[in-house]
Amino acid sequence: MAGRILLVEDEAAVASSLKVVLETRGYTVVTAASTAQGTAALRFDTFDLVVTDMKMETTSSGYEVVRIAHSQPYQPMIMILTAFPILGQQWRTAGAHAMVSKPVATEELLRVVARLLALRPTRSRKRG
Repeated sequence: MAGRILLVEDEAAVASSLKVVLETRGYTVVTAASTAQGTAALRFDTFDLVVTDMKMETTSSGYEVVRIAHSQPYQPMIMILTAFPILGQQWRTAGAHAMVSKPVATEELLRVVARLLALRPTRSRKRG
């Protein structure tokens, strides 16, 4: 099942490579290079899955993306991507559905994305 993915990642090389991997599997990927760009995209478009880096402008910028994603009526699934694995269940308490550590193997990324999209209830993609 293909889906629309918002990828919030401030490292251009990482964002570019992840976008290519996901698009080759049929996903539509919109990228955002900062927390502000990511939260704006969430407010003005709809996504099935949000993949956000944790450490961008601050060490916990990703939590702002998670918070805004949760406030959207279309209820996207949320995955945190981080080079600094978060101990315990803090990421889950914040509202993410999965956490993946960078560098992530292609197979692992695709497996987690497919699992999250399969868990997401079908909803209309139109805002309104």
